[in-house]
Amino acid sequence: MKFLDLAKVYIRSGGGGGGCVSFRREKYIEYGGPDGGDGGNGGSVWAEAVDGLNTLIDFRYQQHFFAKSGQPGRGQQRTGASGDDIVLRVAVGTEILDEDQETVIADLTEVGQRVLLAKGGNGGFGNLHFKSSTNQAPRRANPGQEGVERTIWLRLKLIADVGLLGMPNAGKSTFLAATSNARPKIADYPFTTLHPNLGVVGVDGVEFVVADIPGLIEGASEGRGLGDLFLGHVERCAVLLHLVDGTSGTLLEDYATIVREIQNYAEILAEKPRVTVLNKIDSLDAEERTFLKEELEAVTGHPVLLMSGASTEGTVDVLRALRREIDEDRLRYQITDEEDEAWQP
Repeated sequence: MKFLDLAKVYIRSGGGGGGCVSFRREKYIEYGGPDGGDGGNGGSVWAEAVDGLNTLIDFRYQQHFFAKSGQPGRGQQRTGASGDDIVLRVAVGTEILDEDQETVIADLTEVGQRVLLAKGGNGGFGNLHFKSSTNQAPRRANPGQEGVERTIWLRLKLIADVGLLGMPNAGKSTFLAATSNARPKIADYPFTTLHPNLGVVGVDGVEFVVADIPGLIEGASEGRGLGDLFLGHVERCAVLLHLVDGTSGTLLEDYATIVREIQNYAEILAEKPRVTVLNKIDSLDAEERTFLKEELEAVTGHPVLLMSGASTEGTVDVLRALRREIDEDRLRYQITDEEDEAWQP
């Protein structure tokens, strides 16, 4: 399935049916009075987050969603049928934006969450509603209310526990393939990964989701390369896994570039906990490993793990470090939610 994380959609709710002007006509009943029914309500347009989707590719082939209008009222006080609603089924983590691509209408982060995008028009009143003591035979009825037409944008931000960061060809896809059943494209050239990949990894009986995005380069936060298109996918992650290529001749510069780009992109990314890993140690001897690890720790200010995604050396230690950060994040949110609960006697 192709990956698509941004889609433009045109929606329109159904208009309400018009009210009916009718009078009761039966044998032996000289003054039957008005009996025009109301029009039916127009259908509404909803968006719902469903399980099993991780792309917006369906909206590439269908961009227009128009709900049915309500049927007009009829005689004998019969109300017209209401139009059917339309539901846009999107992946969990989808943001719904207004036409300006900035105003957030809704953020669907849970399965089953629904939001009303365009309400259907109300049906018009039939002439029965206008009967009064001074007007026993009204000949007027309301037209139905028009539907709402608007343009919206759907933007998907994948929901994962861990976000993989690093320069192009840093070994992110190799790590994902070595620790999960995901099979991303792997090759020895930059920008092998063109779309985000998700993988479920497990350690010590606990599973969590890892998101691999295309590599970042200098100026990614300003639009260079592919990083600015996909950095949003790691905004929701509990922890960032920063892989540094141990075979790179500019190891410290590579690390500084990634840190600078996530700081420039969004403050929320800069504040997230990060696990820094020196990757591709299978190509380094013991002396080189120690030297590069100490150099990187001096810059980061915290411990650096050693790993090789190709030989899987050190991957278990990395997964355990990620699990600890995820557990701390979940505990932090649990405490916050308990504090936010209103006190009740």
